[in-house]
Amino acid sequence: MDKVYVVYWSMTGNTEAMARAVAEGAAAAGKEAVLKSVSEVSADELKDLAGFALGCPAMGDEVLEEGEFEPFVSELEGSLSGKKVGLFGSYGWGDGQWMRDWAERMEKVGAEVVGGEGVICNEAPDDSAVADCQELGKALAAL
Repeated sequence: MDKVYVVYWSMTGNTEAMARAVAEGAAAAGKEAVLKSVSEVSADELKDLAGFALGCPAMGDEVLEEGEFEPFVSELEGSLSGKKVGLFGSYGWGDGQWMRDWAERMEKVGAEVVGGEGVICNEAPDDSAVADCQELGKALAAL
């Protein structure tokens, strides 16, 4: 892949900071990082890519954001078989169940979750979470 797409939704900026770190990792590995808010991209743009990153914080009762991101993921599901998907997001409560559910959902439609699970952090990403996101970007760049 010459480009690594990093698509995210963020309310407070925490998941956006994670998205930027994923993009930095991809760029450090020599690929062009395409960083886009979910409102700036269509599922159709990603359908022919071998892999990409998706980021969304936990919302409500540990679910994906329901106004924009959930509909995007639902539309994308039909084209995920055989793709490698990196998942990331922040949370403010709970234990990360939304990410486990999301990773399982992606695997059920035939996607491989890069690293076997998503990268999560509580609230704003600390140095460790930033490093994990950068590693995710590097892994996607290696596809």
